[in-house]
Amino acid sequence: MPPVYAVIIGIVALLIGGVIGVFSGIAYRKKVSEKEIGSAEEQAKKIVSDGEKQVETMKKEALLEAKEEILRQRNDADREIKDRRGEVARMERRLSQKEESLDKKTEQLEAKAEQLERSIKDNELAKAEIEKVLKQHLKTLEEISSISVEEAKDQLFKRVESETKYELAQRMVELEEQFKEEADAKARNIIALAIQRSAADQVVESTISVVNLPSEEMKGRIIGREGRNIQKLETLTGVELIIDDTPEAITLSGFDPVRREVARIALEKLISDGRIHPARIEETVDKATHEVDAAIKQAGERATFEVGVHGINSELVKLLGRLRYRQSYGQNVLQHSVEVAFLAGIMADELGVDSTLARRAGLLHDIGKAFPHDVEGSHVEIGVNAAKKYKESREVIHAIEAHHNDVEPKTIVAVLVQAADAISAARPGARREDLENYIKRLEKLEEIALGFEGVEKAYAIQAGREIRVMVKPESVNDESMKVIAREMAQKIKNEVKYPGQIKINVIRESRAVDYAK
Repeated sequence: MPPVYAVIIGIVALLIGGVIGVFSGIAYRKKVSEKEIGSAEEQAKKIVSDGEKQVETMKKEALLEAKEEILRQRNDADREIKDRRGEVARMERRLSQKEESLDKKTEQLEAKAEQLERSIKDNELAKAEIEKVLKQHLKTLEEISSISVEEAKDQLFKRVESETKYELAQRMVELEEQFKEEADAKARNIIALAIQRSAADQVVESTISVVNLPSEEMKGRIIGREGRNIQKLETLTGVELIIDDTPEAITLSGFDPVRREVARIALEKLISDGRIHPARIEETVDKATHEVDAAIKQAGERATFEVGVHGINSELVKLLGRLRYRQSYGQNVLQHSVEVAFLAGIMADELGVDSTLARRAGLLHDIGKAFPHDVEGSHVEIGVNAAKKYKESREVIHAIEAHHNDVEPKTIVAVLVQAADAISAARPGARREDLENYIKRLEKLEEIALGFEGVEKAYAIQAGREIRVMVKPESVNDESMKVIAREMAQKIKNEVKYPGQIKINVIRESRAVDYAK
């Protein structure tokens, strides 16, 4: 046999042996698996049997517990029903007792009602009998007196009315006299107390101020070349500078204290600085004006703080400060206003009235005097308009309006301000009629001058003997200046009473300004 065949036969034998071995292994594992499956089935059956036994046991236990719970709840329900029935029985017994009680009360009320009806009928019968007897008596009285009942009533009423009127009138006269005496005594005490607690000095300010000079040589520098320095200062301030033989002193004359104060401060600054020329004068006057404005504001704030009045509009505070430079019959108006506020407040405290409102009204009662003279109307009208503009209360406005009896005072505060104003004005040295008329005449001169078209500024100087008028160069030419001066002189002659003569000095100034850069 060839070797190849032997090899092939060997390979085939190996393959057949392998296949037989595989099948033998499979048969063995199958037998083992079947044995294991049988064992698992037996265990499963045993587990199921045990579970069914446990379930049956649990079912029996749960059923037993449910029966016990049902029995317990039934017992509880029986007890509750028994208790409720007992309570219902008790309530029925109480209701039965109440019904019996109500029945008894109803019977009693019915008996009383019957008794009351019988009493009413008896009273009506008695009333009818009484009326019958009364009519018989009245008829008998009328026959005896020969007058009717109505006539007798009229006579009786007239007699009682006459006696009552007489006694009432007598009593009213007695009470009126008594009240008048008590009111007069109380008013005197209050006014005396207010005057004692608010003592004030009256200092009369003149219409001139004096500025001291370091040397006589300074007068010439103030006058300047051809008088241009002094003219510039007078033109800007509206105050006359009087340089006379008084050594080392210059007098500033002007009726407006604000202008005079500006001129004084400006002149003192120029003297201290030493540089005196028109440009420097204009700059210094501007600074002095700002200083006076600041002083005015400070004076107003100090017055409100001193009086204890707060919340006043800032513009009204500035107007109050301007009163520092205003005089009324020689009396400083700001001092007068503060004094009136104190007096009104003290009297208000004594009477139990709002003292803060009284002080506020007293402080603002003369606010109209702070406005310049070109504002039309009396100081009362101007003050009322200013108070309305700056949202003051109706009580304050009415007090301002009534303090000179322009309207009838309708509030206690208005009466107190009126009385305080009269008390302050009655202090010794508080009134100087001549000075007041003099100031009014100078204000009238300026008012007339400012009323002409083209006039920019107007100042009454030299105690009213001259009025200096500055016109707008773009509106007034050289020819119309003479016409304005002539018409102004004629109007002053017709409307103002004055001694001697008044000089009208109309000034037209043209400037050319440029800058070198």
